[in-house]
Amino acid sequence: MDIMTIAGILGGFVLIIIAIILDTTAGISFQFVRLKSFVDIPSLFIVLGGVIATILASYPMNKLKQVPKHMKILISGNRYEPMQYINTLVEFSKIARKNGLLALEEKANEQTDPFFKQSIMLIVDATDSEKVKTMLENDLEKLAERHDDGVGIYEKASAMAPAYGMIGTLVGLINMLQNMDPENGSSTIGKDMSTALVTTLYGCILANLLFNSIANKLRIRSDEEYLCKQIIIEGVLSIQSGETPKFMEEKLISFLAQAERDNVLGENKD
Repeated sequence: MDIMTIAGILGGFVLIIIAIILDTTAGISFQFVRLKSFVDIPSLFIVLGGVIATILASYPMNKLKQVPKHMKILISGNRYEPMQYINTLVEFSKIARKNGLLALEEKANEQTDPFFKQSIMLIVDATDSEKVKTMLENDLEKLAERHDDGVGIYEKASAMAPAYGMIGTLVGLINMLQNMDPENGSSTIGKDMSTALVTTLYGCILANLLFNSIANKLRIRSDEEYLCKQIIIEGVLSIQSGETPKFMEEKLISFLAQAERDNVLGENKD
């Protein structure tokens, strides 16, 4: 389980609250009464309500239904380890060279990754290598599009939150100006200005601390899955073409970042 996203978001909110209540004028003390100035329900309605309304208007329900799945991905950790796929593909390559491609059918049925299973079954069924490559790359392209749609929800929310914060600022300023009396001033100027400024604050916090964090983590998880599926495609095509397991392993390791390559090569030497 990966709790870093939740820990980072909660930690950010805690630090902001500490900064609000911390008083260093005479030593260090906490003035919890200050929090009252930063709690404004109308501001929250404008920002959070506006963002939710925009997302609902921008995306069809079949895409919005994926939001719970996105939350699960955030805390489930990395499910795609490139070296696990590389080691499995090397093992399959050895089996195929010794017993033929048909010997991989049973191994394919043991795989929990549908994409991996489909890839192995395509070469077991003696599908033409160009057709195998085209089919799998099409699947990978569609995967990337689906992931981009998911990340786009939170990137859209991140872009809209400051905009609704500005709307709240304008609402507060309009109310302040309408209630101003040139002769006697206004008794609601403080409340109206508070709504104006707090709404902007809410928009910035939600955009940068919440929505951007979710979008970035989902993008990282998407890249991890994409890399492993690239390795699968290259691996099954190498098995089908009869490449030696050693050469295939070295080729697949080249997909990894340099630090990961050095770590793998160091372990192999040991």
